[in-house]
Amino acid sequence: MRFRLLVGLATVMLTLPAFAQVDPSGEWAPRFHEDQPERIPGPEIGDYLGLPINDAARLRADSWDASLLTLPEHQCKPHPADYSPRGPANLRITKEVDKESQEIIAFHTHISWQAPERTIWMDGREHPPDYAAHTWQGFSTGKWEGDTLTVTTTHLKAGWIRRNGVPRSDRATLTEHWIRHGDYLTLISIINDPVYLTEPFIRTTNWILDPRQQITPYPCDAVVEIERPKGTVPHHLPGTNKFLSEFPKKYGIPETAARGGAETTYPEYQTKMRPAAK
Repeated sequence: MRFRLLVGLATVMLTLPAFAQVDPSGEWAPRFHEDQPERIPGPEIGDYLGLPINDAARLRADSWDASLLTLPEHQCKPHPADYSPRGPANLRITKEVDKESQEIIAFHTHISWQAPERTIWMDGREHPPDYAAHTWQGFSTGKWEGDTLTVTTTHLKAGWIRRNGVPRSDRATLTEHWIRHGDYLTLISIINDPVYLTEPFIRTTNWILDPRQQITPYPCDAVVEIERPKGTVPHHLPGTNKFLSEFPKKYGIPETAARGGAETTYPEYQTKMRPAAK
């Protein structure tokens, strides 16, 4: 009797999940209560407020022209892994399990807009060498820290921090913390970029569990939207972007604040804005 009891207890223990791990798998519908104007209609030209960017990033953003996205080669590119959760991001997370050991090999994510597929390896493999190819989704490895899934991503293609031209380089690394609380999923993402950022850039994004969600295919065919001379790339030369002043004028904030920088990310910066706003 005692032997059967011990065997039964051992069987139950073997089927229990690892301590404090909370499976994030499922169909997740995005919530837009945070940063909705930036994430859905899109940010305004020249709005770099609250971004810890340097002069090189400002120059890139000032030179950016939204018409760039009408070029056929830009129409079907997906958001990179660090930005795709911010857009129209109905999310599916599935787990890949080893048939023999029943250990999780990887989590796979699928996002509705442009249908990017991403793999988060959970089997302890190393990241590839620096010279390995960079992709939109990069190379991601995950580990459990209590009930938080912490993910490190390298080998990202050059991308963007904000959809108004603020860049993110291909030397950046992305650290994420995925946290599930019942039917809610929170993502804390941290970008470190030695090229365009002077401090880590942190954002949070949220979803709610939606078992009835069906993510449809997202076919994309590039077409010629605007006839242009061959080789034309929409841009603004330094000092010629006349739209940069519209954002600070519209909201009555100093132009220096709109230029961003690490200083503008802290509450203390409000004391510098008050005299100019009168």
